[in-house]
Order: sequence, then structure tokens, then C-alpha cells
Amino acid sequence: MKLNKRFIILLGLMLVFSMTLAACGGGGEEPAPQDDATQEEETEEEAAEETAGEPQYGGDLIYGQTGNPQLFNPLYSQDTASGDIEDLIFAGLMRTDENLNVVPHLGEPVEVSEDGLEHIYRIYEGVKWHDGEEVTADDVVFTFSIPLHDDYDGPRKSYFESLESVEKIDDYTVKFVLNKPDAAWPITAGWALLPEHILGDVPVAELGEHEFNRNPVGAGPFKFDEWVEGQYVRLVAHEDYFEGRPYLDSITVKITGDSNAQVLQLQTGDIQMGAFSSEEFSTVETFDHVNISQILRYAYNYFGFNFRNEFFQDLRVRQAIAHALDRQAIIDATLDGHGEVAHGPVSPLSWAWTDDLTVYEYDPEKAKALLAEAGWEPGSDGVLEKDGKKFEIEILYNEENIARRNTAVIMQEQLAEVGIKATPKSLEWGAFLDTINPPNYDFDTIILGWALGTDPNPIAIFHSREIEKGLNNISYVNEELDRLMEEAEVTLDEEERKEKLHEIFKILSEDLPYVFLNYPMDNVAYPKNLHGFTHHPRVPFYKAHEWWLEQ
Repeated sequence: MKLNKRFIILLGLMLVFSMTLAACGGGGEEPAPQDDATQEEETEEEAAEETAGEPQYGGDLIYGQTGNPQLFNPLYSQDTASGDIEDLIFAGLMRTDENLNVVPHLGEPVEVSEDGLEHIYRIYEGVKWHDGEEVTADDVVFTFSIPLHDDYDGPRKSYFESLESVEKIDDYTVKFVLNKPDAAWPITAGWALLPEHILGDVPVAELGEHEFNRNPVGAGPFKFDEWVEGQYVRLVAHEDYFEGRPYLDSITVKITGDSNAQVLQLQTGDIQMGAFSSEEFSTVETFDHVNISQILRYAYNYFGFNFRNEFFQDLRVRQAIAHALDRQAIIDATLDGHGEVAHGPVSPLSWAWTDDLTVYEYDPEKAKALLAEAGWEPGSDGVLEKDGKKFEIEILYNEENIARRNTAVIMQEQLAEVGIKATPKSLEWGAFLDTINPPNYDFDTIILGWALGTDPNPIAIFHSREIEKGLNNISYVNEELDRLMEEAEVTLDEEERKEKLHEIFKILSEDLPYVFLNYPMDNVAYPKNLHGFTHHPRVPFYKAHEWWLEQ
């Protein structure tokens, strides 16, 4: 069987453009020039790769991570700390390469119907689960049937909304039947697989709390060995990994707790590798035992409003807050200047990037005027009041993230200038997630970030259907936006879809469910004797089976 032209167009839509991973300027601009120190570092690293010799097997890598994972099951996890480790344990039919192109992984697409509703995939033979069983069509059918089940209560249901059914053709071939065209299907088809021979008899209603999620079995390059909660997760090489046994014997992901501790442990050698905040860049670059890689992260940081709070249902209030925040000052103070001001939910790295976004410049006087127009007047203590209520809010953030803590403090000062009393509040990551997500939604505002998915349609975050069980934890409702995002889902023509996405981004930048703060840089320190590392803008452990330590 062959790929027909329609499928090639569909797959190509999902990011065929090779995007630069350097820090980009606005739409159509050239990449921002790197400073001499970074250029020199990269030259030294390239020279080291050339002289490193043949890859060597062996070695144990200790990787630092600030966040504490919650569980390991790609259909139920919703935090980055869990998801990053899942990328080592699990694997899917497709994956995203370092240029954000969708490419084959455990299998490949072989045929699609003319109407775009039937997709046939072939699984590579000989792919093994960590327990030695072979990955087959039964595993694909099992995995993709879970989110279709009435008892599925995980956060990913909307990703599979277009899937009508999945059928086994033979041991290595499956057919996905869609109920509508889906431009993002090549990405969804790459969802990490779960083992049918282990979980097949477990009722779907029990999967979210099953012991498997703490002792997972996958088909990725490293297999789960041990998890001491709050301390570390240890993974060992999957000897039968289909792309070849990893060079490293093990990767231990050590939970460092916060970004300050992360940098300190990088300095002392308690961890060998890890990401670090841009505000620590000047410190880490003095460590002579590590290399530094820096690229624009495929993500954005934001300040989100809980629309269950009546204060934020008035657009003028949200606009006033956007004008009250000096976002460049926040970047300079919390990221040491390493980042770009954001105005919408699309990355400069995306094929759908546009700079035609509504910009709310820093303007405290305009902020005050908008608040007055909305009926807020200064009280005797200077805090705004309306209908007997003071404009007092909490800014919630996760305590492990020092940059977010510092951002909250700066916001507190900037909002006070326009009469809003904002109090920073921190919670441990797990408690933070419980607080902001259903059924609690117990916050006024949050500082958080989104690691963007490969498909640029933000439907899973902002559609009103996602409020109760999905990722729209700010309870934002915009019927026009819902319609446009639904249309973008089923639009396969690239240019037409891009136009719809641009309209979506424009609405979000203007309507401000979030104040989009910045596009951060992704900084990774790694030992000078580590080779084979490819810095991916959204997958920290990308191709970790190719990493090796020079002994």
C-alpha cells in the first residue's frame, strides 16, 4: 500500500517547514544574533563531538528536574514533570523531530481514504515492550479505545474527539476511522501506546488510579526501575529497544525541588544535567564542567484569570491588568533578559506564527482609566473598590519555580500602582494542580506556562467543552472562538487553516483569557563528556538512546 497524495498533504500540514531553533524575532524577521560567548560554546561543543570517537556503552546519568511527577500514564497525566519522564518510558506510532516535523516512530502511515476519514498504519515488527512481549495491533486498538469509552475520566478526551473507531486488520496493521476530517490526526496517531496484555482486563474506570501508573511498562528506550516519591525516578536501558540498546545504562531523574537547588546541585555535581532558569544563566556559564545549550522553548508563560471570579468577566479589567504589567521588565528581572515578550498563544517556532496580534503596551495611566470606566474607584487605603468589594486577589504559582515566584512579586508591585491589591501565594506542584484543576478551580489568578503541542490549534486549552474535565481550568467561554477552533480542526487546506488559526490567535490576544507574558528560552546544562545530545524545543529526553558518556 502507498500513501496517497491527500495523506501527504495532510501530514505535511503538520509542520513540514524546518524551523530555526534559535531565538526568533517577529514574523518574517531573521533569527536574533547570538552573543559571542554562545557562539564560542557551540564551536567548542562541535569540536568536541568531532574528536569524541566511537560511542561507548555504559554510564549512569543523573538528570535534575524541579517538578515532582504525579503518575506515569500518557492518557491520564497532565503535568510536565510526569510527561517528560513518560517520553523515556513510552513510545507511539509517530513522534515529533527536533525541527517539529511529525515523523514515523514505532510504525508508519501507509494509506488514507480519499475523504480523509480512514487512516491505515503499519506497526514495525519486532518492537518489544519492556517485559519482552511484542507490540502489536492489539496494543494500538486497546490504547486508542480507552478515550472513546464512556468511563474514561482522564484529561485527554478532546484529543480523540474525531476518532470514531480503531480496528485491527492484522497483527501489525490497524485502521483508524474518523467521524470528521482532522488536520491534527497525524499528531494524535502518535499518542504513546499502552500494553494491552497488562491492562486489557482492567475496567476503564479504574485505569486512572491503577498501580500501573506507579510501575509502568512501555516500549520506549528506558524502562522503569524505581520511584522514590519526592526524591528520584530511576530508569534503566531497554535492552531490546527497537532502535538499538541505549548507550547509557541508566538515567536517574532526581527531584531537586526548585530552580535554586537545581543550579546548586549542578555546581556540586549532585546532578550532571538539567534545565535551568534564564535568571541563572550568568551563574551556570561559570561552571567549567558543563556545556550549555540554549534555544527558544516551544512554550509560553502566562498570567491566567479565573472567570469564575466576577472581577475578570469585564474585558476592561483584563485589558487594564495587561496595560499595568511591564512584561519586558519581568523578562529582564526574572529571566535575566533571556526571552521575548508574548502577545498570543502561538510560538515564533510554529508554522502558523503571525505577529498580527493585539498588543497591550505597558501603560499604567491607561490601566487606571480602564478600571475607572469599569466602575472601580480608589478607597481610603488606595485599593480600588466597587459595589462594596475591594479589588483584592491572590496570584497563585508553584513554589518550585523561582522565576514564577519573582514574577508574582513584581506583578504585586505593578498592580499596586493601579490600585489592585495582589498577594502572591505558592503551593507545592501536586497541591497546585489539585487546586487549579477540576473539580476545585480554587484560585483568582495563576502564573503558569504551556509547553505547546505540535498542532497550533489551542482548542484543548480554550474551548468551553474543556472546562469540566479538560485543560480549560480558567473556565473561559467564547462561542465565536469555539466555532473557529472547531472549523480549524477539520480544515485540511494549509493556507485556509492558517488563516483560521490567525483569526483564533487574534481573538485570544485581544480578549485576554490570559495575559501572555513571554516566550522563554530553554537552557540545558550537560556534562562535557556527554555526547549525542540533541536539544529539542519541547522534549527534554529527545533521542536519549543516542546519548553516551565518554569514559
